[in-house]
Amino acid sequence: MSFMAVPSNVDEDKIKKLAEDNPLDVENLALKLAHAKASAVSKLYPYSYVLGADQILECNGRLFDKPNSMAAAREQLLRLRGCSHRLVNGLCIVKGSEMQWTETAAATLTMRDFSDGFLDDYLAEVDESILTSVGGYQLESQGSQLFASIDGDYFTILGLPLLSLQDFLRKIHLLKT
Repeated sequence: MSFMAVPSNVDEDKIKKLAEDNPLDVENLALKLAHAKASAVSKLYPYSYVLGADQILECNGRLFDKPNSMAAAREQLLRLRGCSHRLVNGLCIVKGSEMQWTETAAATLTMRDFSDGFLDDYLAEVDESILTSVGGYQLESQGSQLFASIDGDYFTILGLPLLSLQDFLRKIHLLKT
C-alpha cells in the first residue's frame, strides 16, 4: 500500500472565522477542518481513501494557531507556562464524496512554571521546526522539558491518533489483520 501527502489548500482561517460566528466546540471544529481537507483532496483522487486531519490547541477557552515566528512561539509558550492545555485532533476519511470514518481524540498537557531564562535557552537550542507545531513545541524532542504532566496518547499529542486510524484501516483491509 502506498501513501501520498497532498496539501488541501483549504482556507483554515475562513473555517475558524465561521466557527467564531457560529460557535462549535473544539472537537467539532477539528472535525470540520479535517473533513474540509479530506473533501478537497478527495476531489482530486475520487477513488482513493483520503485522510484529513487537524489539531487544535485550546487553553482556558482560547484557541491557538501555529506560531508564525520564533518571537510568536516565545509569546505563546509564555501564555501556556504553568497552565494545562488540550490538544484536540479531528480525523476524517473520505472516499469520493462519501465520509467513511471520523475520530476525535484529545490529550491534556500541563506545562511547568519554567523561568524566562529556561525559555530563552530552550528557544536558542531548538530550530524553527517548532513553528510547524500548534503548541510551538515538539514533545518528541527538547519540548518534553516544558512539561510537568501529560494525560493522553502519545500519537494524539503528535497530531495523529495512530492506533484508532490503524484499526479503521484494518477494518477496510488496507492494513493486514
